Amino acid sequence: MNNLLVEKKLSSHQMIQIIQGDITTEVVDAIVNAANERLQHGGGVAWAIAQKGGAVIQRESDAWIRQHGPVSHARPAWTSSGNLPAKYVIHAVGPIWDHPSSEEQARETDNKLAFAVTGSLVVADELECSSIAMPAISTGIFGFPKDRAASIIDFAIRNYFEMNLSSAIRVVKLVLYDQPTVDVFLRQWRTVHD
Repeated sequence: MNNLLVEKKLSSHQMIQIIQGDITTEVVDAIVNAANERLQHGGGVAWAIAQKGGAVIQRESDAWIRQHGPVSHARPAWTSSGNLPAKYVIHAVGPIWDHPSSEEQARETDNKLAFAVTGSLVVADELECSSIAMPAISTGIFGFPKDRAASIIDFAIRNYFEMNLSSAIRVVKLVLYDQPTVDVFLRQWRTVHD
């Protein structure tokens, strides 16, 4: 069972929540999958979503790739959700953390994560979603540092709503599975929202 840890209503009227649990059980209009650019759902969150959602998610993902090519950081793909309680799965491609050797390379990687978050919200608005759940994109097998990701994800969400006052999205749930990720995101939350 998922556990609501904290929530905050933004000045733009959206509710942001941090939830510990399983994103595949969230009853929302869309969940975000932390995907790779070819939408091969073989590990991490992507594997769990494809397993619980059923074969239709991989079939639709393969069809998306045939029609549109590899998925970019800024423009996520989307499919139906199969057996999941959500209506849609938005497949966001976060960056792989390759231990950048310069501050410029680190900023480029940070920007790719921000683009993946913003792009997910854009697609959710295009799909007329009022609620969306997303994981800590790129912090699993892609190795993005959790503390850095927590700051970027939080900022990208708040910035999106400040710039898109007419967004139909009302609730954004950050659904985090493991305790170390929860701890980092809660620390970031207290720094910004308390």
